[in-house]
Amino acid sequence: MAPVQLYVYDLSNGLARQLSLRMTGTQFDGIWHTSVVVFGQEIFYGQGISITAPGRSHHGNPLKVIDMGETAIDQETFTEYLTELREFYTAEKYHLLDFNCNSFTNDCIGFLTGGSIPPWIKDLPVDFLSTPFGAALRPTIDGMFRRPTSQTPTVIPSPSTPSTPREVASTTSGLNSQFTSSMLQALAASGSGSATGPSPLGGAHSTLPTSPLHIATNLASLSNIISTHTVVTVFFTSATCPPCRMIEPIFEDLARNKGRTNVAFVKVDLGVGNGSECARNWNVRATPTFIFFLNGNMTNELKGANAPELRTQVDLLLFQAFPPHPHTKLPLRTLISFPLTPITFRNPPDLNTVSNKLISFIDALAPGGLPDSANVKKVVTTSFVPELVTRFPSTKTPSTPSPGAISGSTLKEWSSATASLVKALPPAQLFPLVDLWRLAVLVLPSSSSVSAEVGTLPMALGAADDIFRKTIRTPNAPKPLLLTALRLAANVLAANDTGNLLFRGPAGSELVMGLATTGLLHADAGVRTAAASIAFNVATARYARRRAAMQAPQSGGGSDGDDGGADLEVEMVSALVEAIGRETGSEEVVYRLVGALGLTILYSPHFEGEIGPLLAVLGAKDVLEGRLSSGSVVVRTEVKSLVKEVAQVCASVAE
Repeated sequence: MAPVQLYVYDLSNGLARQLSLRMTGTQFDGIWHTSVVVFGQEIFYGQGISITAPGRSHHGNPLKVIDMGETAIDQETFTEYLTELREFYTAEKYHLLDFNCNSFTNDCIGFLTGGSIPPWIKDLPVDFLSTPFGAALRPTIDGMFRRPTSQTPTVIPSPSTPSTPREVASTTSGLNSQFTSSMLQALAASGSGSATGPSPLGGAHSTLPTSPLHIATNLASLSNIISTHTVVTVFFTSATCPPCRMIEPIFEDLARNKGRTNVAFVKVDLGVGNGSECARNWNVRATPTFIFFLNGNMTNELKGANAPELRTQVDLLLFQAFPPHPHTKLPLRTLISFPLTPITFRNPPDLNTVSNKLISFIDALAPGGLPDSANVKKVVTTSFVPELVTRFPSTKTPSTPSPGAISGSTLKEWSSATASLVKALPPAQLFPLVDLWRLAVLVLPSSSSVSAEVGTLPMALGAADDIFRKTIRTPNAPKPLLLTALRLAANVLAANDTGNLLFRGPAGSELVMGLATTGLLHADAGVRTAAASIAFNVATARYARRRAAMQAPQSGGGSDGDDGGADLEVEMVSALVEAIGRETGSEEVVYRLVGALGLTILYSPHFEGEIGPLLAVLGAKDVLEGRLSSGSVVVRTEVKSLVKEVAQVCASVAE
């Protein structure tokens, strides 16, 4: 018996733990590379299969060492097994998400011990791709690792085509360049770095599996894939089987277009590793053979290279596992075509007047109330406000700001000054500061343009966060502060780059809901309108991600990947229904609230669980239909149509 260990490395060197929640909305503690240590050797996959002394690879010392038990396999048998894997685990086949070091390690652990690597390592690619950030980055990653095949001509990239991790990072709009570039470079290095030990075992190969395919070379690995995925299609193949080569492109195309979270397409080559043992376990006697699994149970078997039947079986299995959302059957022309353009408050005040008001509040502070008051006033009068004036020259009508973002140096100074002012000024005197920020967030530098000034954008968002939290924590916040803070929040949410950074994660969800609920039931119609705009912007962003997820092959079939999940949705629905029922003064507020409610619940993955029953308890259908009674503020035809359709959606849980 020989001990088996798993060496775990974080290729991001801590960067994922620091930035992932802000960038993706999900906390990733590392970008994991693993290797298996057995018989006094460390074996890993990157530039082919490499072997070195434990801890002596180019990855350095492992972050974690996990005991995986013991193996009864002798070293000679394991060496033969590695040799058989050489034509599968080659440098050309390496793919960051689909076929990487962890795929290899999991195979080896299965062969040696019958176990598998921990889910938090194995499921990282799926978890990453389920985030909007991951979905946006997927094409870039595929492009980095795509190699020409023997059937397709080599295409020489044009000079404008990004070819390095840093270049592709800079072309990925809206993504944080520091995080993106570091992640891509680290993981690309994993695939291309060479070990300090003997040469890799693997040889050249002409095909890269860029679809979400799994390779199983032993029964333990195959059984683990079947037990941990909702839908699994297993393709038993052989290198000497001509029909297998005919159907293989069809299988890979299905994997590429039908793959999603909890769906696996697996190849088992009977001539590689213990592939023949896998075939015997499922009584496979000929190739090609396809076996289909739902929730770990075999549902059907297909023998032969029958492409139409293979497509039919895969579609049937996916329909059984992920039936269409009940809302797809409803006639919702108005709601589905509802404009998703976020609401912004762009009308600039007289900026010099606002600046003078803020300076007067600073001057009125007691001595020592603002220790750096001279510097703060200088930033306001000679740096920040002049930059805003150049971008918002008109004070009469809302308009698109003049081109160009606020400079990084000015933004740093203004963010620091804001932190001091939020602490020093009483809530009633913060509104000029907040109103300046309302315009500033419309011209913030994007996260992909501030890599030379690391921390600039997070510092600015931290200043905005201070404003929001002080507003929420102020009992009966003064109307000028509440109104400007709500308008600022709506603008932040409208700017995806900043909104995704500030309002994602549980803390961000709590913050945005606190702002919205504070204003939705306020006595002032202007405050209610601004709060309804926040709810609308949150709802449109969630709906847009959900709709994209339903259409994207890798998405997970309709899960919106949002922070807060069902809990946030429950809070939003409760607040919106109550606000709709109380609103009697403004048709525009009703319109925004009903639109926000409709987009929040439409195609919601939580509708049949928590949301539908909640709507019934709240009497949402009756509340909405009450807005159509005589004497209601709702008079416009398009608003009435929207109210009717959202009422229909609310009632659909009982149908």
